[in-house]
Amino acid sequence: MSWAYVWELIQNILITQTGIPNLQIGEVFMLLVAFFFLYLAVAKNFEPLLLLPIGFGIFLVNFPLVPLMGFTEHGTPELIRAFYKYGVEWEIIPCVIFLGLGAMTDFGPLIANPKTLIIGAGAQLGVFITYIGVLFFGFTLKEAASVGIIGGADGPTTIYLTAKLAPHLLGANALAAYSYMAMVPLIQPPIMRLMTSKKQRKIKMRQTRHVSATEKLLFPLIGTILIILLIPAVAPLMGMFMFGNFMRESGVVKRLSDTAQNALMNIVTIFLGLSVGATMQADVFLNWKPLLIFSFGLVDFIICTFGGILTVHIMNLFLKEKINPLIGSAGVSAVPMAARVAHSEGLKADPDNWLIMHAMGPNLAGVIGSAAAAGMFIAMFQ
Repeated sequence: MSWAYVWELIQNILITQTGIPNLQIGEVFMLLVAFFFLYLAVAKNFEPLLLLPIGFGIFLVNFPLVPLMGFTEHGTPELIRAFYKYGVEWEIIPCVIFLGLGAMTDFGPLIANPKTLIIGAGAQLGVFITYIGVLFFGFTLKEAASVGIIGGADGPTTIYLTAKLAPHLLGANALAAYSYMAMVPLIQPPIMRLMTSKKQRKIKMRQTRHVSATEKLLFPLIGTILIILLIPAVAPLMGMFMFGNFMRESGVVKRLSDTAQNALMNIVTIFLGLSVGATMQADVFLNWKPLLIFSFGLVDFIICTFGGILTVHIMNLFLKEKINPLIGSAGVSAVPMAARVAHSEGLKADPDNWLIMHAMGPNLAGVIGSAAAAGMFIAMFQ
């Protein structure tokens, strides 16, 4: 065996079996994007439970020749592709997350003040305006619907709808949704102050009535009947959401409820984050559509916040007992962050003005509203 042959063999291995000579500039850029999201998660504590696994998913798949998101020679999915295929493509993970969210949710504020359902519906204004707007920028109808739902600030719903209608946009849409959810305390307060006077921000609302255990137990059953009869397409999401809540309120399956809220939620969050991040490979992500999505997502979220506050202003024209318009901003479904921001702004206007329980009503209504909007899009385009 000659030295020339050995050297040629070594060169061939370096070229075909290592990633070093195959590393492209686009992949280097995506590695920097991954570091940025990891920085937001670790240093800035922005939605770390999701941005950290998403960032690490981006980091892993943007090395050349990695066997993570492809298929083996026998046609079986590689590691993260299996998470994505069976968890996201089959729509299991978003539904399981809704199960956990339902188990965490107390519908008492919404039951005590059902008028707040109207606020949650009004806060979906940005979803439909953005849907129409992006059509003028070359997006298809299905892509536009998947981008429009970002404004509802509901990550699992965004992922569920995008996986059904425009799976190639999943990484960009999910990142936009969760990024703006994390930035609720930065984005919403200027809009809230712009759309309300100091006098309006000082409006004190009467303490909500006590909601009985029976009412809380019946709500997920009645809610499921009404929602699924009206919008059957949303049954997987809302069915799991209400099932989780029924487990919580029944009080007889505390172990199951606790598992749904904690262990199960943590497991699916890991798989979801890695799967979503892994869709952001350089050859897929680096084009004009994902970049536009982040801009449209911000506009979408702003309009949804505007729509919720505007809805309260309109309602106050007809109500004797006025609603503090700040709680309209909580009509987006970033639970419970949006409610906390509304409460915080109320305290700035009046240190004795406690809005948190009032704001939780439209906040929970926003979860139902964004899922209903997603169901409408699914019914239209599938």
